Amino acid sequence: MKHPQHLKRTVKHAGKSASSSPHATDTSVKEAAHGQETLPQSDTAPGTLEFGAFHGHSDLIEVGGGFNVGRVSLRRLLTMAAVSPEDSTDAVDLALREAVELTLHGKKARTVPEEDFDPPTDHKYSIARVRGFEVSKGIFRDIAIIRGDLESVMNAVQPPREIRTLLRKNAQMAGTRRYRCLAVAAAVFNDDGTLEPFHMEGFINVRTRNEGDPRDNENVGPQDWVQLHLWSGLLRFLHWTNVAIIFILSCTGYYIMDPFFGDSFFRGIDPGFLMGIFRFIHFTAAFTWIAIGLVRFVLAFVSKDRYMRWSTFIPIKNKKDLVYLRQTAASYLFLRDEHPLYLAHNPLQQLTYTGIYVIGFFQMLTGLSLYALYHTTNPVWAVIALPCNWFGVPTIRLIHALIMFIFWAFVIAHIYLAFRADSLDRHGGISAMVGGTVWLKRGSKPVDAPGV
Repeated sequence: MKHPQHLKRTVKHAGKSASSSPHATDTSVKEAAHGQETLPQSDTAPGTLEFGAFHGHSDLIEVGGGFNVGRVSLRRLLTMAAVSPEDSTDAVDLALREAVELTLHGKKARTVPEEDFDPPTDHKYSIARVRGFEVSKGIFRDIAIIRGDLESVMNAVQPPREIRTLLRKNAQMAGTRRYRCLAVAAAVFNDDGTLEPFHMEGFINVRTRNEGDPRDNENVGPQDWVQLHLWSGLLRFLHWTNVAIIFILSCTGYYIMDPFFGDSFFRGIDPGFLMGIFRFIHFTAAFTWIAIGLVRFVLAFVSKDRYMRWSTFIPIKNKKDLVYLRQTAASYLFLRDEHPLYLAHNPLQQLTYTGIYVIGFFQMLTGLSLYALYHTTNPVWAVIALPCNWFGVPTIRLIHALIMFIFWAFVIAHIYLAFRADSLDRHGGISAMVGGTVWLKRGSKPVDAPGV
């Protein structure tokens, strides 16, 4: 029998003699009898980050998924990490035991007697000898398990550089969600009592409990989510029609401003009717956009959809809304981890969209004023052309072009923030503009809706 002090010495020896290959091959029981077995391959792909594969918590510590390097499945990695002394009351041990029970449907985590466990006293990892551990279905072996600080365990085991890099990158990713990584390495005892080389198996994510953190959504199962219908079909139709028309207007408008391809009078070549084609497409799209704007204006008064009514254009209705606005802005600027939960648009988003509506109105006005210059014999068009007379045609054209660039900047920011919000809140906000539904964690209490 090897006691902990012998195991500690074996760690240093076995770590230096570890195989340069990060993956071991499956072996039969017969090969294991000759001391050739290592921990078996898993059907989980190497380097697959799996948040939410299991969850558990004690009063202080929460377990939330992990990362394996392909030698064992994530569940078996969890059972390795949960090995602890029989009488342990450590918060991490309790949380890992609970995670094992939840994940393996009541199966208890393995415990070891005190003489087979070396606690992290002068190092940042513990070492345990586990007797009769099921390394594969129906195959039981004595193994040694190291668990602890990721860098300390890697220094002890000395895995190949590519494995170190892979583990560090995924640990950094887990760290963005405030997880600490409990690294796990293991080695099989041969029949003569000697240890095979240690291999890194991966790490388990643990962190202190924080029920107020909206990013805890990855630790719940499908039954803990509620699907809510949010955006009506008409609103989604108007949204995507606006996207298509603004794209067409931007492309054709930029060409009208600066013909960047085709023949040109400046090169002494007759360009034909190319500019006329672009102007026709531009004007057709412009009047279609104005028609959509008029429809949206009418719907703001008559629609039964609360998210299409006038009230949604003004999200600041009281002092509490101002507080929520400041908190949301601080979150967007990475000055605050948490932000108020909204079912639809938060105040910052809605103020931005309201501003876009206002800017869009001026874009239509300047565009109509420029178009009216060719029809001043008509009294109506003559009135519409007055801004060009007041401020000058070059000024109106400049304003028209600047607003186009503002729209471009908005589109870029809108796409980034939409993906950012979907990544952090995990409510399906992007797909909601296609299917109309969002997902919220059961028990959530959005500011703009009753509790879910």
